[in-house]
Amino acid sequence: MDTFDNLTKYKIFLSAAENKSISKAAASLYISQPAVSITIKKLEENLNTTLFVRRSKGVELTEKGRLLYDSVKKAFQMLSDAEKSLKFPVYTGYLRIAASNVLCKHFLMPYLKEYIRLYPDTELAITCTSSAEARVMIEECSVDLALVVKPQSPGKLVYYSLGIIEYIFVCTPAYREKWNCKNDEIFEYANIMLLDKDNVSRKHINAYYAKNHIIPLHILEVNEMDMLIEFAKMGIGISCVVKQFVEQELETGCLMEIPLSNPVPSREIGFLYQDIEPLNENILKFIHAF
Repeated sequence: MDTFDNLTKYKIFLSAAENKSISKAAASLYISQPAVSITIKKLEENLNTTLFVRRSKGVELTEKGRLLYDSVKKAFQMLSDAEKSLKFPVYTGYLRIAASNVLCKHFLMPYLKEYIRLYPDTELAITCTSSAEARVMIEECSVDLALVVKPQSPGKLVYYSLGIIEYIFVCTPAYREKWNCKNDEIFEYANIMLLDKDNVSRKHINAYYAKNHIIPLHILEVNEMDMLIEFAKMGIGISCVVKQFVEQELETGCLMEIPLSNPVPSREIGFLYQDIEPLNENILKFIHAF
């Protein structure tokens, strides 16, 4: 199977996945319905897996189909971005990035050292703000990139996914032992430490509480996730934090996760940028190297 055939097969696969229908995929690509069915069947045979579940009203991706879809979608986006970069080569040695304080410190900052090593001539300007303000800055073109939690609708902006963040409740093993109750009942007794009410992550947790009819008895608010982590390590309560930020503490046993029957929903993070031409080539360099 040559490269062109591969691209064609994956384009058909994407269309079927996004339309959730073989016939709609065929119509959108101006090819016959049997051609779509045969292509998907060959792709499944080549990969030795089932990509779709056939339903009476269409098709749905299997778990493996979803994994393939995410990768293929990102690959086609990268191809599109590369084409734009080649067609409209614009060099600028300046890149302005906005991110929330939490995402800036724990996702952006660790990466910057390597990026600066690779592209030492690029001048960077980093603004730490709220996710909502970061989006406003992108819309006003006062920054080139915004690292944010995935918006419900990006509007006219381009959204590039980076991955998922998980929220968990943590405390010291000694603090958990103080409460002789089930994990789901811990909110009725323990000190629960959360970010302040204006924080986007706090609003996400509040929505989780409301959906699961949870009313914490004691709440301690802080404005930095680092403080939540440190307070939890001090043994004064249970903190809601991003799991990726406490992996070392969980591994050493300094902190423990409190497993819940209904975990806090994870969230996706990524970059927002303006879909304008010519595109600042440093934007593509940055997001693809992340």
